[in-house]
Amino acid sequence: MRKPLIATSTLVVASLALAGCSGDTGGSDSGESGDWPDSITISLVPSVEGEDLAEALDPLTAYLSENLGIEVNGVVANDYAATVEALGADQAQVVITDAGSLYNATEQFGAELILRDVRFGATAYSAVAYTNNPDKYCDDEPVMANYAASDIELSFCNGIEPGETSMGEGPAGLDAFSNIDSGTKVALQAATSPAGYQYPVVAMQDAGIDTDADITQVPVEGNNNAVLSVYNGDAEVSFAYWDARTTVTEEAPDVAEKVVAFAYTEMIPNGGVAVSSSLPADLTEQLTTLMDDYADSSDEAADVMFNLVGLSDWTSETAEDEITRYGEILALFSN
Repeated sequence: MRKPLIATSTLVVASLALAGCSGDTGGSDSGESGDWPDSITISLVPSVEGEDLAEALDPLTAYLSENLGIEVNGVVANDYAATVEALGADQAQVVITDAGSLYNATEQFGAELILRDVRFGATAYSAVAYTNNPDKYCDDEPVMANYAASDIELSFCNGIEPGETSMGEGPAGLDAFSNIDSGTKVALQAATSPAGYQYPVVAMQDAGIDTDADITQVPVEGNNNAVLSVYNGDAEVSFAYWDARTTVTEEAPDVAEKVVAFAYTEMIPNGGVAVSSSLPADLTEQLTTLMDDYADSSDEAADVMFNLVGLSDWTSETAEDEITRYGEILALFSN
């Protein structure tokens, strides 16, 4: 049953092998309204590290505890996969995690997707194809558009940014992939990177390119190095998230002139929040509303959101089809 309002929250730092972190689900029927548990646990991978964890997480769990009237605890996961393991073992009933883990949580454990992450107004982003050879990959002269998040002017072609502000919405300009001919040096990140490898490889293969035989792969680590590989001439084409050029402006101030974006892949979903199907429906509903409203509840909350998980907001518009598509692409690279 519900407890009196809780003014404090507990932070448990663990690798999620702890046996004592599970919330008491109180025997309520899965997904139905009923008696609420005395406590629930949130598992997440924060952006901050070490001694800042308690300070960063406490305002969120305290906010939820006070407004739900039950104790809300926090467990820090070592990685995103561990959040799914925690939910499956009932060590956590709520997970704040990446898109792939959301898909696995819903598919493997019947979790309910309740919120999607919002970064700078967007719940999804494209992988960007960059080049230092616009004569080859651009059907028109590159134009400048403003990347509002950093207030930086960057260069684009093939009509992928028709307005004055860069929106990063794909798919766009993919016909230009036909110009990636045999032996072209293409910088690719680790095979686990959605924007630096997976979505670009799928897009190239859809364009008829054998990514193992037709191109010369140039391995790079990180989105900044993907941009720099084209900037420095180590590769003719590279891929990174929208818009990774902003990460190298200090060391490459003329990156907007030398590195042109010529295509966008289909959209890659941000992560979000999923809950265990064991939670009563009315608790899930109230939790969803509270977390959806959290970033707007105070200036402190907005700072916590950004510092804790690098977000500007959550939204209940979950766009589950994007998560499903993400799962399909993950499956292509599972081996």
